Amino acid sequence: MDKVLLRNNVKMSGRKDATTLMLAHGFGCDQNMWRFMLPELEKHFQVVLFDYVGSGNSVLSDYSIDKYSSLEGYAEDIVDIIGALQLSKVTIIGHSVSSIIASIASLHQPEIIENIIMVCPSPCFLNKPPDYQGGFEQSDLEELFDIMDKNYIGWANYLAPLVMGGSQSPELIGELSGSFCSTDPIVAKTFAKATFFSDYRAILKDIKSSVLILQSASDALANLHVGQYMAENIVNSELVVINAEGHCLHMTNHKEILPIILGFLEYNQ
Repeated sequence: MDKVLLRNNVKMSGRKDATTLMLAHGFGCDQNMWRFMLPELEKHFQVVLFDYVGSGNSVLSDYSIDKYSSLEGYAEDIVDIIGALQLSKVTIIGHSVSSIIASIASLHQPEIIENIIMVCPSPCFLNKPPDYQGGFEQSDLEELFDIMDKNYIGWANYLAPLVMGGSQSPELIGELSGSFCSTDPIVAKTFAKATFFSDYRAILKDIKSSVLILQSASDALANLHVGQYMAENIVNSELVVINAEGHCLHMTNHKEILPIILGFLEYNQ
């Protein structure tokens, strides 16, 4: 097996004669989070699942703090997988920070990454007055990292309902908390800093891929202003707001977003 495919725990399923979909998980998660959408997607597409190095069942010994202290390191994982599988005409569905990671990868491979479907994305979680409200002050995030250092399990239990949405099922909230807890704390903190302290607003205007933005109406991590800002700054983009709570529409509202995704891809193929 190719080293990259083993390193990133790459799995392929679905139709070999169809367009390729790569499913890119968010911070503190792994490829298993896509299981609700997978059966329907496999009917229409060749699906590529993977774990970023440091997440899920990837090869942890290949993890490097230097490489993965910025989102460019994670984008390299995507580019490496595309190269190892010799893919062309790829659509990436990215959850949360993976929307930006996929965007970075698309700048390196605009001729290959044709479409990006962004599930609850944000290019910057920090407030940047006067014209951008990312949702958090610097001090808010520093406090979150302080909790992470002092009580990692407590941090995971605090963050999980915030991310999943407090009204969602205890089982899904517990699953996300468990996923956070199972991630190596050094890996989690490095990924979290790369996610929450970065600002990638400047690259939005350079994205050449066709983009679908799926925004939750009530999302503690990415508010409506963020989705609107992205739609205004990505040239070939479409924003759809889902009447839902939480940051994980692919898990909580998969039945609602699947027809939107299929319609978008049918139009853009």
